[in-house]
Amino acid sequence: MTSWNDVIRRVEPLEDVPVDPLLVEDLQARGGGATAGSDSVHFYTPTFKSYQTSEIADCGKSAWPAMSITGGDCKLACDHCKAKILEPMIPVRSPEDLWREVNQVIESGAQGMLLTGGSNHRNEVEYDLYYSTIRRIKDEFPDFRIAMHTALVDDDIALSMEQAGIDAAMMDVIGAQDTITQVYHLRRSVDDFEQTLESLVKTNMKVVPHIVVGLHYGKLLGEWNALEMLARHLPDAVVLVVVMPFYAPASRPFETPDVHAVGRFFHDARERLGDTSLLLGCARPPGEAKSQIDSYAVMAGLSGIAHPAEGVVELAARLGKNVRVTPACCSIAVGDEVMAEAADNASGVELDLDTIVAEEARRREQERKAREGLGGIRIVTEGGAVASGGGCHA
Repeated sequence: MTSWNDVIRRVEPLEDVPVDPLLVEDLQARGGGATAGSDSVHFYTPTFKSYQTSEIADCGKSAWPAMSITGGDCKLACDHCKAKILEPMIPVRSPEDLWREVNQVIESGAQGMLLTGGSNHRNEVEYDLYYSTIRRIKDEFPDFRIAMHTALVDDDIALSMEQAGIDAAMMDVIGAQDTITQVYHLRRSVDDFEQTLESLVKTNMKVVPHIVVGLHYGKLLGEWNALEMLARHLPDAVVLVVVMPFYAPASRPFETPDVHAVGRFFHDARERLGDTSLLLGCARPPGEAKSQIDSYAVMAGLSGIAHPAEGVVELAARLGKNVRVTPACCSIAVGDEVMAEAADNASGVELDLDTIVAEEARRREQERKAREGLGGIRIVTEGGAVASGGGCHA
């Protein structure tokens, strides 16, 4: 059997990326997360330009816009985001605003939306006034999908969300009391998060919780406890992201999580959650750390990866995975994540190794020409890759 450590070195963009050889051997020995469907991986990436379709060719139109009922306001101001995540979202501070904005984005071609808002001091988003408008939207536009960031709820609130027509419910699952208290500034318990998960999975909504790996100032603390909570109340899919605390205060800085510990957690998540669709979301540190994290995600057997690092699609093919690629901007990747469709939907194109290698070579040649055209100046995107000029940017 070919060593996975040797396979990684055959992938040009990954040949010098440091991985833990013992961890790689362990992932290989354990079968790369050998569960039903773990021999397939679905990538959402803007780099495979040859496979663009008319549906996603214009990345300026968001297929999955995000709207906030509180605009940029949030009472918690958690240390990892300070409410800045809400600022670029479309503000819908009244039900009338929501109705007007949804009609506009549908007219522009949106397929669905994320509805969220800032929390009160109990980590609750106060949606009560919006449920009748959400119901009106679903009755008028039944094919328009609505994913909601629920925050903490009880059985009655979860039922109200279901009756309003919410398609997918999202929440962060936190497994450490210190993280809840110190990072979220919240006087709620780990049990409150598990109770929310239990309330949501009782409904007919798709439930797609997130685990933010490294949420405790870059350290892994409650992630394994969060896994146990998810195993007790299995959702439709789980999205893993790795903390990116761009807005953390200088008084409480975050460190970049240990990427090898992240890789071990990916394996444990795949093993503990069985056949549940397990997705790596867009958020994770850029540069070399992203290459390491994404390589471990493939080897651990994750079901889908949004915006993979350079060379990771080729790595999956060289490891014998069935590779499907959807050339997608962030909004489309997020849409499939929250609707829990990444593992088995029919979008995208199945690619073999030869096609992937040829496509990557074509892209690198375009980047070389772009650099020469700029007099050798490197243009680096957020993900750490050299921009090729034009198109989508993750």
